[in-house]
Amino acid sequence: MSTIFFIVGVTGWVSLLISFYLYRRIVNERIKPRYLRSKESVEPKVVVIGGGTGQSIFLRGLKYHTKNITAIVTVADDGGGSGVLREDLGMLPPGDIRNCLLALANIEPTMDEVMKYRFTEGGLKGQSFGNLFLAAMNGLYGNFEVAVYKMSQIFAITGKVLPVTLEDINLVAKLKDKSIVKGESNIPKEVKSKNTSIEKVFLEPSNAKPLDEVINSIENADIIVIGPGSLYTSIIPNLLVDGVVDAIKASKAPKVYISNIMTQPGETDEYNVLQHVNAIIKHSSKNIIDYVISNNEILPEYIYERYQKDGASQVLLDKGQKNTLKGMGVKSIEENLIEIKNNYIRHDADCISSIIVDLALSHKNDTMK
Repeated sequence: MSTIFFIVGVTGWVSLLISFYLYRRIVNERIKPRYLRSKESVEPKVVVIGGGTGQSIFLRGLKYHTKNITAIVTVADDGGGSGVLREDLGMLPPGDIRNCLLALANIEPTMDEVMKYRFTEGGLKGQSFGNLFLAAMNGLYGNFEVAVYKMSQIFAITGKVLPVTLEDINLVAKLKDKSIVKGESNIPKEVKSKNTSIEKVFLEPSNAKPLDEVINSIENADIIVIGPGSLYTSIIPNLLVDGVVDAIKASKAPKVYISNIMTQPGETDEYNVLQHVNAIIKHSSKNIIDYVISNNEILPEYIYERYQKDGASQVLLDKGQKNTLKGMGVKSIEENLIEIKNNYIRHDADCISSIIVDLALSHKNDTMK
């Protein structure tokens, strides 16, 4: 209990001080040339559905291609620092939300580093300051949605970040060996320890409702992007929230799935692109994907060997998969999507963003003819 008070007390005061600092800075930058506001009105409205590192990396690149971004983020996380705050303070997990806010933020590099800082000892060991900042905002306003909105203002983010639901949800998996695993963080561990695979995931409660703004954003989108991110633990949980799939299907905007570059041990072992798509359809509906964007670049051997040691392999698309996807009404787009930084593989956010914006604009132009 003392840890909780310590977290709230420290972060409350520090958060307020930083808020005043950032507020003054934002006020000074509030006046923008008219042509910039006009430009925003014609840039495509992009909705990105997902969570985890993949989503935030993509958003960092996307904000330079359009200002009209809505990130819809899963809140099923129960591990790490987010899980501790979720249990101790009874709040929604802040981790993925924080990452998306920072990805879209317009703040000084030093402040960005402060928000990413993780405490290394004491009662706060393992916690990131950004998580604590959001926890303090949640405590201050007593509402997670308002806390995210206020933090968005403080960070002057490009676009908006929305938790898919405000309800306390948990991810549950049924494995191929018929066992049931509760908790997002436990699923990969159990899959690996039992040497099995995931058959299906679902939410508890099963009737969680989305934010109204989530549905409105999907309805008004010029393009809807699913991914990139962990298939079963970051992407699919969003699609299990009531009304989200119906809104996606009803939209006339193109729906795009960005495939992962590598499989995820304990989650998508040995999956190819088609298997990723089929898993999404199995948990949602047919005709929910119009395009699949996948990587066609073979990894350098030294990088591949490193990932192979952890049980990961490349997610690639072959001719047979393409033909199957075509028969499903799904078009394939292949590009070199790999960016390697510090020996880690990431999606090339700028490349993907260009593809997404071009698709959105070409579809918009076609509908206007």
